[in-house]
Amino acid sequence: MPTFSILHVTKYEYDRPVKESLNEVRIFPYLSSGQEVLQQDLTITGSPEVHLFSDYYGNKTGVFNVYPPHQLLAIESKLLVRTTGSNEVNIDFNATFQDLELECRDELRLLELASPDLRVNHLLLKEMQEILTTESPSVALNIEQCSEYVFQHFSYIKGITDVETTVSEFLEKGAGVCQDFAQLLLQMLRIKKIPCRYVSGYICPNRNGMRGEGATHAWVEAWIPGYGWAGIDPTNNIWVTNKHVKLSVGMDFNACSPVKGSFKGPARQTLTVFVSIGYEDGGHSEDLHNIHEHSITAQVAEEVLEGSFAAQQ
Repeated sequence: MPTFSILHVTKYEYDRPVKESLNEVRIFPYLSSGQEVLQQDLTITGSPEVHLFSDYYGNKTGVFNVYPPHQLLAIESKLLVRTTGSNEVNIDFNATFQDLELECRDELRLLELASPDLRVNHLLLKEMQEILTTESPSVALNIEQCSEYVFQHFSYIKGITDVETTVSEFLEKGAGVCQDFAQLLLQMLRIKKIPCRYVSGYICPNRNGMRGEGATHAWVEAWIPGYGWAGIDPTNNIWVTNKHVKLSVGMDFNACSPVKGSFKGPARQTLTVFVSIGYEDGGHSEDLHNIHEHSITAQVAEEVLEGSFAAQQ
C-alpha cells in the first residue's frame, strides 16, 4: 500500500487588480475503498472560508469567494494519501454485453454515462469503423482494445492542445495529452454503449517512464458487469492500479476541472500549475506548467468573466 506526498499549487496572476473572485475546487481525493487520505492542508490567498459539498457525481467540492481587489490568487494543496488497492489487476473478461444490458436496464446513472456525444459520432465511426463496429462478447476486452487503439494511433505531445480542444480537433491533430486521450476513449466506449466516466487525478509510478508522471493526469473508468468501475489509462494503455490517485469523476472534463472560477475586472490573466509527488523511497517527480494567458479589455470591466482551469499533461 504505497503512500504519496503530493503538492499541487494553482496560481492565477493578473496584471492589474481584479475583485469578487468566485471559485470551485475539486482537489480532494475521491472517497473510495481504494485510497485513504492521511492528511490534507488547503491554503488559499486571503484565507477565505471554503464551503464543502458533494456534487452530482459524488465528488467532494469546495466553493469560496475572494472579494477584495487582488492581483494574485494561489490555491495550494498539500496531500498525504495512501492507495489501498492492488498493484495488479484482476479484471473479469467473461462478463458479456448481455450481462451489461441487464445491469444497466434500471440504472439511470449508468445509462446516462453510456450516451455518446452525437456531434462526434459520425466522425468517429468514419475514422474508426473497424474497431467501433466489431465487438467480441467480452465487455472488458472491448474496453482494452479501444484503449490500445487510442494509444497506438495518437501521439503524446504537450502544448498543441488546451482545455478547450474538442474530440474532433484532437482527431484532426492526431496528437495531444492525457485529457485528449481520455475524452476520445469516452466517446468510443459510449458508442459501444459501455458506461464510462472521466477521471481527474495524479499518476505516481515513481520515475518509470510513464506519460504524465509528476503532474495532474486524466484517465477513464468503465463499467464491467459483475465487477463495477474499472480504471483504464489510454495515455499509457494500462489498467489502473494503486499508482493512480483519483480526485474526481464525471461525464467529461468539464465536470472534473480541479479549479475553475470567475472574477470581475479588466486584466491579463496567467495560470500556472505546479505539482510535486514524493515517494516513500525519498524520490520525487515534479512538473511546472503554464496553462494559458489571455487579455480582458476594459470594455467588459464590470462583467463576470468565466475562466476555468484543468491541468493537461
